[in-house]
Amino acid sequence: MRLTVESLELPNGYRADFEIVHHPGGAAIVALDDQQRVCLLHQYRPAAEGFVWELPAGRLEPDEPAAETARRELREEAGCVAEHWHSLGESLSSPGVFNERIQLFLATGLTTVSDAREAFEVFEAHWIPMDEALRRCESGAISDSKTCVGLMRAAAHLKHQAVTP
Repeated sequence: MRLTVESLELPNGYRADFEIVHHPGGAAIVALDDQQRVCLLHQYRPAAEGFVWELPAGRLEPDEPAAETARRELREEAGCVAEHWHSLGESLSSPGVFNERIQLFLATGLTTVSDAREAFEVFEAHWIPMDEALRRCESGAISDSKTCVGLMRAAAHLKHQAVTP
């Protein structure tokens, strides 16, 4: 990551300086098992000063496609591989400051493998019913934006699939 100060002309003609944090981007996965449960990590995040509920996710490595990052992170953090993948689009984490784009994926047809978490990662993986995870987003119990956006888009995709013959 790097921080720049850029002098930009806005669409209305006004010129201003903006501090922008450049980030390589990331991928987050809504891993849905056959029992309609999603994997949520209860992960310690120093910047949040505590534990946060969030989807398995990670930063893109140089020249790594987002889908490959998603596959790697699903294995490392949820201890799964998926047979089926569906793109749920992207989410901007904090567009007023960061240029980070998080690619969201729905992963189904899961098979359990050994997880391979990094030494600096402190988390527990939990499998929560999808409807309960959505309620947690609605109530604010889950405050991570990529997680709520990913869960809502996955639910909409699944609902559309169920209605479409």
